[in-house]
Amino acid sequence: MTNHHFYMDLALKNAEAMKGQTDPNPLVGAVIVNDNRVVGIGAHLKAGEPHAEIHALRMAGDQARGGTIYVTLEPCSHHGRTGPCAEAIVDAGLKTVVIATLDPNPLVSGQGVSILKDAGIEVITGVRAEESKKMNEVFNKFIVEKKPFVTLKSGISLDGKIATYSSSSKWITSAEARQDVHQLRNENMAILVGINTIVKDNPELTTRIPNGRNPIRVILDSTLQIPLDAKVIKDMQAETWIFTAEHYDEEKRKILEELGIKVWPTTGSPHVNPVDVVQTLGEKLVSSLLIEGGGTINAAFLENKLVDKAVIYIAPKLVGGREAPTFLEGAGIDKMGDAIELSDASIISVGKDFKFVGYPVYIDQQSEK
Repeated sequence: MTNHHFYMDLALKNAEAMKGQTDPNPLVGAVIVNDNRVVGIGAHLKAGEPHAEIHALRMAGDQARGGTIYVTLEPCSHHGRTGPCAEAIVDAGLKTVVIATLDPNPLVSGQGVSILKDAGIEVITGVRAEESKKMNEVFNKFIVEKKPFVTLKSGISLDGKIATYSSSSKWITSAEARQDVHQLRNENMAILVGINTIVKDNPELTTRIPNGRNPIRVILDSTLQIPLDAKVIKDMQAETWIFTAEHYDEEKRKILEELGIKVWPTTGSPHVNPVDVVQTLGEKLVSSLLIEGGGTINAAFLENKLVDKAVIYIAPKLVGGREAPTFLEGAGIDKMGDAIELSDASIISVGKDFKFVGYPVYIDQQSEK
């Protein structure tokens, strides 16, 4: 491992430690090295606050002059709520800048590098590029498409069931897996379920980890049948947004909005249109969405090619039952050649269970390869 990789790995670790805090901004880490010694280190902590480079420069002080800064994302070149980091690096007198990836926004990509090069600073790019891109998969999609990065999560038995034929579902997966799910919730800006989950389970849909944040609770309810005493309505622990279909109950909408619940009609009939849901969330600057729905909702988002990532917790249990619900229903496919493949797949142990992560590759994407 070269020194460049060693120090960039340190910057990546510091950036990733802030997961769930910076959205809709990216995760960014910075390390300043002078005379083979780390003199400054920083990470972006929260949108609107100083960027990673600024934190590292403040720590380094005069020791930054003549040194090298490692940054996981191209230093910004524009004036926003904070000043341009590229200019701050120039003013600090750094000799070399090592960057993992350029800014994915095509409107500004490369401009930070240009400022640095114009000032006579050596710029090296592409060090740990793939790691940086994977770490910022949410930001990379949102900044380009203005839509949230959508993760489909499910806990299933080995034969694909999410409950027994009598609707018993607690608990399919282990306590360790459920704890891991709370970390997923903490990392996403919004969590989505269908009205059946609310009616049957009356969940809180909150993050139960120390200092965790509660995501916006998104409910799909085509007729606004949600009970007014549901926890997501009454507990005030997080915002609740309800997406409904064209023929919703007008009086119920007024009551819900008086209680502080946001209601968003969609063009769907008789069901909520998932395309409208994703579009609206993007417009409201929600950069990441975690789906914890049942088989019908999961299928609707997959059939509309809206899912970017699948996280499936698999318990080593066999449930059986022709009527037992599965995590993916809907119409299904006709030919096996039309199945959605999952790329870049990985699987790890979590407690007694297995955590599978993969990225859907849709038919049109397969034909492009």
